[in-house]
Amino acid sequence: MSNGYTVLRSNEPHWLLRLVYFVLFGLWFSAVWAVIGWVVSITIIGLPIGLWMLERLPQVTTLRASTREVVVTPGGVYERAPAQHPFLVRALYFVLIGWWLTGLWIVAAWGLSATLIGLLVSFWMIDRVPAILTLRRS
Repeated sequence: MSNGYTVLRSNEPHWLLRLVYFVLFGLWFSAVWAVIGWVVSITIIGLPIGLWMLERLPQVTTLRASTREVVVTPGGVYERAPAQHPFLVRALYFVLIGWWLTGLWIVAAWGLSATLIGLLVSFWMIDRVPAILTLRRS
């Protein structure tokens, strides 16, 4: 039995503001952001910046804040992050599969956002970009 409890924290703006942002700015700007991030990430020098940009694609598209898991116990408060795959596995995956699959994934997600039904799938796909790129667990 646990002596504490877990709280999921997210500081997202109201859904109506997120919708207006997406329609007026997020759709076109996220496409530009994704292309720049993807192109920069396939260069060795730009890789850290490109990865940083692509991991923030959900926030750029819809102002979706990342969720943090905060654990509160009698001994203190701490943030718990999910266990990640070993660095070497993630690096090999990125080099062999992640970079090109992410490019296709982003194009498909952006294309699906042109329809109302596809828009929901598009949001789901955009949220998965960091996992497709480097097997990052969130």
